[in-house]
Amino acid sequence: MKPAPYTDRTVEVNGLKLHVQDYGTAGKTPMLCIHGSAANGHWYDFVANGLTDEYHVLSPDLRGHGDSEWDRSDSPRYTYDDYAADIHALTEKLDLRDFILAGHSMGGLVSTVYASTYPGRCKAFIMIDSSLNMSPDRIATMNAVGSREGNSYADQNEFVGRFKIRPAGSSATPDIVGHLARHAGRQFDDGRWRNKADRNVYALRIGRNLIPCWGNIKIPALLMKGDRSQRVTPEIIAQVRALAPQVEVMEVAGCDHHVTLDNPPGFVEVAKKFLNRSEEHTSELQSH
Repeated sequence: MKPAPYTDRTVEVNGLKLHVQDYGTAGKTPMLCIHGSAANGHWYDFVANGLTDEYHVLSPDLRGHGDSEWDRSDSPRYTYDDYAADIHALTEKLDLRDFILAGHSMGGLVSTVYASTYPGRCKAFIMIDSSLNMSPDRIATMNAVGSREGNSYADQNEFVGRFKIRPAGSSATPDIVGHLARHAGRQFDDGRWRNKADRNVYALRIGRNLIPCWGNIKIPALLMKGDRSQRVTPEIIAQVRALAPQVEVMEVAGCDHHVTLDNPPGFVEVAKKFLNRSEEHTSELQSH
């Protein structure tokens, strides 16, 4: 798939200007796609073309990510609750109702908090390969990575040439990796090129078991996982289903963690299959 065209939008929420990619098509059911940690909305560029025939697809950059503003306060706030509050404010500013929410990796965790805390607007939820209960060791590693100086490069060409998708294991094509690289970095005040993400998003990362949140999620929901990924374990699936029996689980073939990059057509196929089924189920309930 080719990267989808989009319109840049800027929406101010909770004192920060957030960048939003609007892929179109207005008038159709909105679909809000949330990226993972240290990523940005471009993680959805290669699946949006397969979705805009049925949905109005939007992908914001979370605070401290992509082309959205950093929290430059004395105590920067980058918790799941802060991100979820931003999403809530964004849906109100854009007047999104009966929308579909999709979140990858940390975006799936943030979306879980949103769906459990702000019910009423979102009508279906796709969580994409998210670790709902990360170990303290993994959180500590993230904190350590964010607390040290990151790599910097002399120019954009060097940044793009050295860019790697993290975590490793992705089978994304070189074209996809290059496309992401060109949107991942910017030139800072010292003239050096670095990743756009605020390193505090890792340095201040706080772990939290989000499985209990699923007790408050009543809408149709899908746990989507890459067939090679180990993040959504059978134990987690069982715990989630005990709290939210409506949850479905589907795999996308040929994928590790970065499902939207490793197999874009497979992601679109699985997402649409779930969404079409949830629409049919909703229609049946309404007819009764």
